[in-house]
Amino acid sequence: MSFVESLFGLQESVVVVTGGGGALPSSIAVAFAKAGAKVALWGRGTHHPMTEAAEQVKRQAGLPEASSAVVGVTVDTASGSACEAAFDATLKSLGMPDILLNGVGGNMGRSSFLDFDEKVFDDVVRLNLMAGLMVPSRVFARRWIDAGVKGSMINMTSMASYKGLSAVWAYDAAKAGVLNLTQALAKELASHGIRVNAVAPGFFVGNQNRALLFDEKTGNLTARGQAIIARTPFGRFGEYEELWGAVLYLASPKAAGFVTGVSIPVDGGYLSDNI
Repeated sequence: MSFVESLFGLQESVVVVTGGGGALPSSIAVAFAKAGAKVALWGRGTHHPMTEAAEQVKRQAGLPEASSAVVGVTVDTASGSACEAAFDATLKSLGMPDILLNGVGGNMGRSSFLDFDEKVFDDVVRLNLMAGLMVPSRVFARRWIDAGVKGSMINMTSMASYKGLSAVWAYDAAKAGVLNLTQALAKELASHGIRVNAVAPGFFVGNQNRALLFDEKTGNLTARGQAIIARTPFGRFGEYEELWGAVLYLASPKAAGFVTGVSIPVDGGYLSDNI
């Protein structure tokens, strides 16, 4: 085994990726699989069945079709009892998880402040803070503490965790909360040897935001897409694979064993933009 493999390899790890049917989380799952970990993709499977998501990750990671190293688990992570059952299913099929990537999240529409919908606001906060962090993290923290596992949690923060983005009030509030709670959980769980960190993707093109960034008829950037590129020093959107290094670093107990409570922006310089 090479030095780099010994530092970043995850051959002994079992990873759970929530929101595993989504574009960014499933791409990160590919990185975990390539690094040698066993991976359980958790998700509701509403638009993308989790078994299919698992097969896709295996193909992209170059694993044999018959490999049992990647599995899909259908679960609503807003439900504590559902997360408990999913944990048991993962434990049975892959072994004790020691890494949790909280990938559930997203936004629902845009509006002026005067016109925001209170129901939508509640739904977005619940999606990002409860399903995307609090509920699954509590299940994992309890299980890890009981079993003496020094696990690693990695949350998905956002550019909105640092700077309020226009017209997405609930998403701004929720992602700022994810950053705050990442730091709070790092303090809370440190005495148990559990690390809690985050990765903050800049602007990556996915199914949820493609129509917001590109004109569907012409393929040209929309006004919002142009504004984002103008404020990103690298002058482009991110590629999914550019998140892999930061996530594998945070996941590895050898590379980042003394790192907790941090959020690493992978943003092409967006947060450093100035005039």
